[in-house]
Amino acid sequence: MAASEMVLGAVAYDAKVVPIWEGFKAYFLARGLAFDFVLYSNYERQVAAHLRGDIDVAWNSPLAWVHARRAAPERAQAIAMRDTDRDLTSVVLVRADGPVTDVKQLRRVACGAADSPQATLIPLQALAEAGAKVEPITHDVLLGKHGDHIGGERDAVKALLAGTVDAACVIDGNRLAFTREGLFAPAQLRVLLHTEPYDHCNFTVLTDSPAIAQFRELLLAMSYDDPAVRPLLDMEGLTKWLPGRTTGYAMLERAMRS
Repeated sequence: MAASEMVLGAVAYDAKVVPIWEGFKAYFLARGLAFDFVLYSNYERQVAAHLRGDIDVAWNSPLAWVHARRAAPERAQAIAMRDTDRDLTSVVLVRADGPVTDVKQLRRVACGAADSPQATLIPLQALAEAGAKVEPITHDVLLGKHGDHIGGERDAVKALLAGTVDAACVIDGNRLAFTREGLFAPAQLRVLLHTEPYDHCNFTVLTDSPAIAQFRELLLAMSYDDPAVRPLLDMEGLTKWLPGRTTGYAMLERAMRS
């Protein structure tokens, strides 16, 4: 890479990732930031590339952030995140007409992919902390994507609807999305457990540089009221970029220690 060029790494969990980052690339280049991006097939490869210095900034999942922070605790910083990445919750769903009224009654629990913070690691940790002893049944759609692909969560809900498991774990936003798309009726399932709030993705850096500072400044200056910027923010699922914070990963940290 050119010495003056800032390179970002992102994981290609969906075809829309290419137009998203092509749009952001045009935005940054038009404002004087030499910017490019590299796509990886999984977060483990992206974290390894970041640690080698192949990229300057990583658009990390929560799990990838924890891996990077553990590998480089003195250097890893979360510099920015979406407004929609903060204070999320996951839920454990059961059938509304079923007998389960307490988490300690659960036995087989359907989850998303094994590496999904939102649909496996965090809700299973919440269940364990609530006293449940369960057998997790993972639905490993696109391992390495850390749950960015929601197919595993959809399959978990289908298992619950089919009666092969006692409960299903999903991020709360997908519970609402699955209802809207007709996967289940609003009154068909009920929430047995909410997790504590947690944070999701962030832009991770391991070094400081003028280019990274400019990147962060341009991100935080984006306004949803700007008609040229709004399509980019809509594609990436936010209305405002916020400064990064790391306080929202405590539950995931506990899950990884368990």
